[in-house]
Formats: sequence, structure tokens, C-alpha cells
Amino acid sequence: MIWYVLAVVLGLALVGAVAALVVTERRPRPPKPVAASAAVVGRQALDVVDAGLRRLTGECLRSGRSLPDLYAVVYSEERLGLLLAGAEEAAPAPWTAEADGERWTVSPDDLHRPGPEGEPALPYALTVTVGLDGADRVLVDLSRAAGPVSVAGPDEEVRSLARAVITEALAGPVGALAEVTLVGSLAGDGLVGDDMPRTSRLHTAASLEEAFARAASADPGEPEPGSSDVTQIFRLIEGSSRIAVQGEAPHLFVVDASQLPRREGALDGLRRGDALLVLGDAPTGWRWRAGAGGSLDTGPLGLEITRHAGRFA
Repeated sequence: MIWYVLAVVLGLALVGAVAALVVTERRPRPPKPVAASAAVVGRQALDVVDAGLRRLTGECLRSGRSLPDLYAVVYSEERLGLLLAGAEEAAPAPWTAEADGERWTVSPDDLHRPGPEGEPALPYALTVTVGLDGADRVLVDLSRAAGPVSVAGPDEEVRSLARAVITEALAGPVGALAEVTLVGSLAGDGLVGDDMPRTSRLHTAASLEEAFARAASADPGEPEPGSSDVTQIFRLIEGSSRIAVQGEAPHLFVVDASQLPRREGALDGLRRGDALLVLGDAPTGWRWRAGAGGSLDTGPLGLEITRHAGRFA
């Protein structure tokens, strides 16, 4: 009799548990955002990214550690994430290491707390928006490529993405120190519209060779040790040893694929920390492809871009 009563009780308990599970499953859950908010797409998102990179440089300089070798930044309204090429499990405060140290995240609210602000994010000045991954804004450090970055696809999609990248590099807070040179036919074909603010950091050149030479001649050279107006920061590039970057502004060169020189040594003038964006299909390490619907295949980076930056407007 006792066993019979016990079985009935357990059976009723099981039925109750199943019913509770069904009710829980049927209870409406908060929908996951599928579209980016205005705060993510707008200029204020770049201000958060800039604040995060400044705070990062400040924390690293204060503690005497190398800057992390980041290749991309992902921003939502709740989190700012850095994607690292090399895992580092010890992240400086207020950052938190995730994914075995391959991703550092921070709440934007924590960036407003007292801490070293750092210098302008010079080593990350070519970190520009490439598009959206659903509700998240994705930025890529173009200087992290070990050579040119090419973008193939429908002409209008490629050009609109390039225009967005150039505009952000020149007018955005992250690229406040970056220089841009339009090379060859791109210098006068209206790639950059009249609405682009006038700036002395936008240049033109007839060829890449000329562009590299002008950039090298404009380099102020190595400053005097101990100079107060020198920003000295360290970064890890392509697995090499620490490199000191002293007052040297990163440079973005933009050229059409048909005018990319193919002879050996033609790109030797591209310095570490600079970037070369090629419009059209070309044999490059980072080969991207823009889709007719506004998506972007980032090739070896593996970043999913559902809407590229040229489609923001």
C-alpha cells in the first residue's frame, strides 16, 4: 500500500513538473534584437569606441604592458568588445577577458569611471566600421592586414563601402590622426563627394609609388628623446617584437585594382601601421566581397557582415 501511495505521489509530481515546463516554454521571451539601434549606427557609437581605445592605451601605458594585437572591435549598446589576434587572458581593468583571452569586453558605463584616458588611439587610427552583424557594429583595423585589403563585388557596393571607410577615417574620432591618399583614377572620379569636410589629411597621387614617396617625405622622422610632444606607444604587429610608434600618423592608401602594380617590390613602401585598400578583385591576403544585397564577406577574418557601412545612409 505504501509503495502504491508513493508511486501516485511521484506520478503527480512528474505531471506537475512537465506542466510547469510547458508553461515556461510557452511564456513569451524577450526577442533578440535583429536590427541595430540608432545609437549603434550613429556617430555616438564611434565616440564610445574611441573612449574605449583611449582607455585601453592609457591602462597599458600606465602598467607598462604592450597594447593588445586587436584586429576588430564589436559594439552593441551594452558591450564593447575587442577581438584579439593573439589570446591574452590577463586583461587590464576595466576590461574582462573572454573566449580564452581572444576577446576583451567592457561595459560602456565603466569607461566613464575614473582612470587613465590615454593618448589619442594612434596605433588603432585605421580601425574603421565595415558594417553590422545583426544588431552589432563591427570595426576592423585595416593596418592589421599583412598587405593590401581588396574589396570586390558590384561597383556601387564597393565604392559606397570605400566612401564610408574614407569618410570615417577622416571625420571620425578614432581616425582623428589618420592620413588618406586617393591614388590614380580615384583621385578625380568623385569617389569622395562634395559633402566631405575639407581637411589637410586628404591627399591625391598619380601612382602608389608617388603616394608612398610623399608619405615618407612627410614623415617628421624620429623625434628627440624625451620630447614632451611625442606620443610613445607600443604594439605587437604580426607576431614581431614590440615596435615603438613615435608621433607617426597611420596612412590609408586607396587604389583601383586595375592600377595596383604587380611587379615585385612595388609595395615595399607600405609601412607597418599603414593600410592599402584596393577597389576590385586583386591577389591580396584579405580578400573581401560585397554582395548585391549589401552584405560583406570578410574572407579570412570570418566576420559576418549583414549590412556593410556603405549602406548606413
